[in-house]
Amino acid sequence: MKKISVILITVVLAVIIIVPAFSGGSREEGQDVKTIAVVTPYMANATTAYVIEQFKTDASEKGWKVNVSDTAGDFGLLVSRIEDAVAQNVDAIVLGMGDPAQMTKGLKSAMDAGIPVFGLDAGLADGVVLNITSDNADLGRQTAKLLAEAIGGKGNIIMYTHDPHPGVRARAVGAEEVLNSYPGITIVNKFHINVPGPVDNARKITEDVLTADSSEKVLAGIWAGWDEPAYGATQALEAAGRIDVKVVGVDGSDFAKSEIDKGGPFVGTIEQDFDAMAFKLVELIDGYFTGSTPDSDWYQIPGKLYKK
Repeated sequence: MKKISVILITVVLAVIIIVPAFSGGSREEGQDVKTIAVVTPYMANATTAYVIEQFKTDASEKGWKVNVSDTAGDFGLLVSRIEDAVAQNVDAIVLGMGDPAQMTKGLKSAMDAGIPVFGLDAGLADGVVLNITSDNADLGRQTAKLLAEAIGGKGNIIMYTHDPHPGVRARAVGAEEVLNSYPGITIVNKFHINVPGPVDNARKITEDVLTADSSEKVLAGIWAGWDEPAYGATQALEAAGRIDVKVVGVDGSDFAKSEIDKGGPFVGTIEQDFDAMAFKLVELIDGYFTGSTPDSDWYQIPGKLYKK
């Protein structure tokens, strides 16, 4: 009996000694798992979903845990989601295509907690370490030039924009700059496109524009700040038999390229390199974790024009 008691005591002591080494989030021998919180209002957008999923894939190769929170276009809720991430004591926060200027309260809470915030096709504000994006003004300029050439340098243009997205806003500025340089082109209207639901919203607006334009048929082109409203506009144009009106978008989505290849109203887009964007952001965050100071707070990845 004494021998059994001694064995039991020895086992218990061994358990007491061993257990603490594997409990409570020890940061030794590979136990330091970084947690990244991604907050976005735009997960319903195909390209946002793609680049965030690519970021998750690249981050998983680092052994990081990534949690994604989507507010479905509710910018007020973004602040709460950032504050939730701060309360969970995550290692970093990524803004997925949200305008940080609308999240100052949440960014302050992250700064106070010492949690770095990074922009993924977002923008810069106090509390954001850096932003990685495309050269959005150039995306706008290139697609506007393509549209101008497609309509022969003359005619009425409408623009589909979304100012809450800094990238789309910059594209619209670049596009307007180019379109205004053509004496024969007039921008007759600019429409805000809702998110979620950009395809349906753009289709409905286009239908209304075509109804008003039915007798004169002076509309020559539609510039869209991203591919989904361009696709909605194309659907409306084809349904109305107005294939004379030309459309361009931005992003290089598969559905957009397929539509362009058909040779209809949708004449071009420009591909953002979302794979490179996601990979570069993971690289920069990893460097930040290991003590490297980023050499810039603004990184731009070039795009590639796509046309038939």
